[in-house]
Amino acid sequence: MIIGSTQTTNQNPITMHPIGIIRSPYAQKFAVPRQPGLVRAARATIELHGTAAHPDSVRGLEQFSHLWIMFVFHQTQAQGWKPLVRPPRLGGNKKLGVFATRSTFRPNPIGLSVVELEAIRIDGERVFIDVIGGDWVDKTPVLDIKPYIPYADAISNAQGGFAQTSPATLPTVFSPEAAAQIECLASEYPQLRLLIEQVLAQDPRPAYQNNSQDVDKTYGMTLYDVNIRWQVVNQQNHVISVVKGF
Repeated sequence: MIIGSTQTTNQNPITMHPIGIIRSPYAQKFAVPRQPGLVRAARATIELHGTAAHPDSVRGLEQFSHLWIMFVFHQTQAQGWKPLVRPPRLGGNKKLGVFATRSTFRPNPIGLSVVELEAIRIDGERVFIDVIGGDWVDKTPVLDIKPYIPYADAISNAQGGFAQTSPATLPTVFSPEAAAQIECLASEYPQLRLLIEQVLAQDPRPAYQNNSQDVDKTYGMTLYDVNIRWQVVNQQNHVISVVKGF
């Protein structure tokens, strides 16, 4: 990918090549948590590619508990960007400068997430890095990986602006039918129920619908290859079906 443009900057464009891709349970952008670390049941694997896929590339990485992952917002980069965006945290009504937000629509479509390292697996010349709590769509391209250094990266007196505290969460209940469907999928997806609960707790609905009283509206999302349908009644998620297959 090429980053930068000679039409908007005096510097030459910068060419970057992904070092791998991320395999995650989020089959679509909808329902991806808005920040990393909010859904710990979401396990993801980074598959290194090309020259980066060498065992020496990850030597010593197991010493660290957390990693910084630099990646590409590949599903939104073609849509361009605007100087002002509407953060979901502010209800989708107030506009802020793009650099004061974590919008996926940016001048350069680059994201940065900190995640917990679960395991490093080496299979011949293939390298896999298993992580916990990612916020990526499946097949997201990875640009770089760096260790999280607590003494330098953890800032105790940092100010978080409009996102100083974590957002409120919603409880989730399952219909008898949905619970039975999850049980049938337990051997293939042992943490599916917990994953659904943690994803829906973040209220993935568009911000302007968060206070909607339309109790008849049904929402849908896909985790792995499982379709989940639910409604929100009195600020509580009601899962009505969990069906395998797109």
